[in-house]
Amino acid sequence: MDAQPRYPSVQTSPSPAVAHDAHRAKREAGWRSIDILRAAALVMGLYLVLRLLWMVYPLLLVAFLGVLFGLAVARGADYLERFRIPRGIGSTLIVLGVLGLLGGIGTWIAPTLREQTRELRSTLPQAITRAEDWLNRRAGGFLGQLMPEQPAAQPAPQAPTGTPEGANRMRAARPDAQSQRGNPLAGLPGSLSGQLDAVGRYLFSFLSSTVAVLTGLILIIFMSIYIGSAPKLYHSGLLHLFPHRVRPRAEEVLTAIGITLRKWLMAQLVAMVVIGVVTTIGLKLLGVKAALPLGIIAGLLEFIPMVGPLLSAIPGVAMGFVDSPQQALFVALLYTGIQFFENHLLIPILMKEGVDLPPAVTVIGLGIMSVVFGFLGMLVAVPLLAAIMVAIKLLYVEDVVGDDVQTVLDS
Repeated sequence: MDAQPRYPSVQTSPSPAVAHDAHRAKREAGWRSIDILRAAALVMGLYLVLRLLWMVYPLLLVAFLGVLFGLAVARGADYLERFRIPRGIGSTLIVLGVLGLLGGIGTWIAPTLREQTRELRSTLPQAITRAEDWLNRRAGGFLGQLMPEQPAAQPAPQAPTGTPEGANRMRAARPDAQSQRGNPLAGLPGSLSGQLDAVGRYLFSFLSSTVAVLTGLILIIFMSIYIGSAPKLYHSGLLHLFPHRVRPRAEEVLTAIGITLRKWLMAQLVAMVVIGVVTTIGLKLLGVKAALPLGIIAGLLEFIPMVGPLLSAIPGVAMGFVDSPQQALFVALLYTGIQFFENHLLIPILMKEGVDLPPAVTVIGLGIMSVVFGFLGMLVAVPLLAAIMVAIKLLYVEDVVGDDVQTVLDS
């Protein structure tokens, strides 16, 4: 016989106070009015911050360029500091020396540059017209086989000319026919000249305001001097934005970003000079008019990887059509050879152990920045992508995924 429990179990129900508290906690688990107000205030604050950033994005991008050049000036100030030259004086001397060198070169080539620029402006429309005529004459050749013309739509039945409807149609069609005869390019809405004009307006729209450009240049100059004079001050200021437990890792990431940006900038400046000089000499040997301004354009647009060389080749090839289509072909081959030399010899030497951006990422970044921020966005797209890639590799690939960054780069 089983032993009976000495004390029978008693099922106790919760007290009214405990039940009331549980019901109140369950009722308060949802969104209260104060929670809705906080969320609304957070969304509104985020919206206002984004609107403010959108309003001042030109200033932010120009400031990023100032930081970029400031890192290069700081490297030069480190070298001058070995000769007991204070950093402030050294940074100022570097910036003024670069400006003086550019001014001296500009004064030296100013007469030739002025003459050839005037010739370029007067001859380029003629070159574009000749290029269009050459393409139109060969529209039925190999290109015509690849892109056959669409069959013309069947004309609508016309009313007899004696009726009022037929007379109105004839009067409406007569001005169009006259305009077509008077303007041979009227039937080419997507002509090369129109496309070049659109590209020029899109790329150089920020140059319409001289005051804004001068203000941006002055801001870049002074930021370069200030950052070059006291880089540790701004470096430590950024570190104060991070909690103490993550500051050592943040310092490593910021240092790696600074080194990467400085290497990229120095490599780009050297590449700009080399490409500008080589392009000018090559065009001069081919006998192309306005070789000097075309070379300067090629050197300046070299700051924009991948897209800049393509844009610089357009006016050069167009100027080749002034002489003959064969000359334009030689100019195109010259630009192609220069790009081959740059991509396979110059850039690998300059950017050794430097920026390692996949081409697809570079193209996508350039496209997004150009669409959203215009030409100024294209200027900062690649260095900004380089900085983001460094942060992703160190903070995500190493710290989260656990892979070695060097192994990832080698693969």
